[in-house]
Amino acid sequence: MNHHMEHASGSSPEIIFPMFFIIVLFSFLYMGAAYVLKRRKQLRQWPLHRCIFWILGVSCAIFAVDGPLAEQAHTDFNCHMTAHLLLGMLAPLLIALSVPMTLLLRTVKISFARRLTQVMKIKIVHLFFHPVVAAILNIGGLWLLYTTNLYSVMHTNMVWYVVIHMHIFIAGYLFTVSMIYMDPVSCRYPFAYRAIVLVLASAGHGILSKYIYANPPAGVVAAQAKTGGMLMYYGGDAIELIMIFIFCLQWFRATRPKAFASVRRETSL
Repeated sequence: MNHHMEHASGSSPEIIFPMFFIIVLFSFLYMGAAYVLKRRKQLRQWPLHRCIFWILGVSCAIFAVDGPLAEQAHTDFNCHMTAHLLLGMLAPLLIALSVPMTLLLRTVKISFARRLTQVMKIKIVHLFFHPVVAAILNIGGLWLLYTTNLYSVMHTNMVWYVVIHMHIFIAGYLFTVSMIYMDPVSCRYPFAYRAIVLVLASAGHGILSKYIYANPPAGVVAAQAKTGGMLMYYGGDAIELIMIFIFCLQWFRATRPKAFASVRRETSL
């Protein structure tokens, strides 16, 4: 199997380079849109910290699919798991914090922005942003990857390699934006509902890491499976804690005016 992994790794530039080019292209588009807002001299220019979030998120994605870490991920399960955390959890979170959809809507013409918002309201598009559907795509996809032969197939077939990595990032991003609303959304689900989904998804991720610890994926030695499972467990918890903090902060800010209003009513009585 290591021979096949090396073969896949050696042929990777033919497919990895277009992925790298697309990521870099979107980075320039984002920074260009932020520059357009600055040239318009609007009262509220695009915040610098959002550009930093975008650069960091894109850098995590690039580092996960191209470079030394991506090359070693073909033969080292610990490197693979590090790339998984960067591509499927940290990069989506950082990019979500950069609110790219808000930037796009502010930059394009009003007519195009209206068409885009109409597309977001289409049922099939809206379905992918449902918290439960996004959680199933994200956590369920990981269970399929590590409990079936998909993990070994991914390292012997570059088409599957690209498809699976794209799914990891897209599913991670959909899950993130369905939990914490940074950009405009067509339908906002209650905080309590999203909290339940978030807790269950976090539990599913933690249970999978323990399963990997005890049941190595095909082609992975037991020692690497144990360290990789621990990395997935503790590294995933660290990133999830950031998401939970943001989620709770949004919940607090959303309910705080109501709490203050109730206090004022009670004191007035």
